[in-house]
Amino acid sequence: MYNARSLAFLLALATGISTAVILFLIADINSNLLSTISVISFAITFAVSYSLLHFLVFKGVEDIYDVLNNVQGKSFSGLHNEEPRNPLKHIKEEIESFSSIKLGEIEDLKKSETFRKEFIADVSHELKTPIFAAQGFVHTLLDGAVEDKSVRDKFLKKAAKSLDGLDALVQDLLTLSQIETGDIKMKFDNIDLYSLCTEVVEQYEHRAAKRNISVKVKKPEQMVIVVADWLRITQVMTNLVSNAIKYSNEGGEVVIYFEIGERYIHTHVKDHGEGIPQEHLKRIFERFYRVEKSRSREKGGTGLGLAIVKHILEGHKSRAIVKSEPGKGSTFSFRLPAAERVTAAKAK
Repeated sequence: MYNARSLAFLLALATGISTAVILFLIADINSNLLSTISVISFAITFAVSYSLLHFLVFKGVEDIYDVLNNVQGKSFSGLHNEEPRNPLKHIKEEIESFSSIKLGEIEDLKKSETFRKEFIADVSHELKTPIFAAQGFVHTLLDGAVEDKSVRDKFLKKAAKSLDGLDALVQDLLTLSQIETGDIKMKFDNIDLYSLCTEVVEQYEHRAAKRNISVKVKKPEQMVIVVADWLRITQVMTNLVSNAIKYSNEGGEVVIYFEIGERYIHTHVKDHGEGIPQEHLKRIFERFYRVEKSRSREKGGTGLGLAIVKHILEGHKSRAIVKSEPGKGSTFSFRLPAAERVTAAKAK
């Protein structure tokens, strides 16, 4: 395989030799003069042919390289470090590679556009539901129902509940957006994970008691101190515990327990509820994704809780793992790095 410069050289050389041979065959003069004429002829022919081929072939190839270089915005310096090869073939490979990259970028843009449209549609629907509900209750009161005290109080409570749901949705959207854009910075510190989980459970005891659901945190044999952001991990546990209570059967149980390893501490939130079919497990951390939309909305929630969990854990270089079986419940787990002083104490 030859590059353009080598090709030009070889063609010029061949032309010069051919000319010399022809002169040798047709000349009818003495050998000394023949030799001189052959050398001169060869040199002139070689110089002219090489210059012409260099201008027509090699310069044209270099121009193509320059164009590709400008289009792709990258250097072709790597070409000169490789073994000599057919320049046109190399250009073809570069064009194919460039086309493949651009096709991939186009596909990513299409996916982003589809995601944007779906997200706008989901947000519009989720916002519309509480707004329309609150509007309905308020307009009913304005139409005369406000005179009836029992009806007034009932409708005002329902309107307030709808507006509270709207506020929760907006807050979750803002939180998710701020986490994704990096506006919310993680503040890492050594935190007591057992104390954090206990505080979260205390906030939900009343809600769980209404459905006769037991929520408990198993106390570990040693302290579970991890490196994490207290506020953000509180959000993670709040969403996981809230969901566990929401989807547990009445009279069921929600248990939070820990596994302590050499470098990481694993936290598990286990319920004995409806469970999640396998085909939905990969998508439950998407925004507004609901396994059963009608039942999920009846149970409340913004549909953003698990998406927030996902992004917070990613900020901690972790992720949520779900094990679930329909009719038997689900277990959500994640890991956080153990604090150095805890690891050192364990090593002793």
